Amino acid sequence: MKFYKIFQYAYLIFAFMFVYDAFTKWGVNATGAYISLAFAALAVFMFFFRRKFSKKFDNRNNSK
Repeated sequence: MKFYKIFQYAYLIFAFMFVYDAFTKWGVNATGAYISLAFAALAVFMFFFRRKFSKKFDNRNNSK
């Protein structure tokens, strides 16, 4: 497993951490909870973006 593939899953870990943070902040500070949810959505997007990019990169290297 290459080094850059490990960081794909780090984005999912960060997403879960941000979702947990949002739930803990929900009753106290709703604005902070929304920001944490936005960061969680960004982390999930980055996971899928990096996964698609790495597959495209691997396919290009295998075709040569």
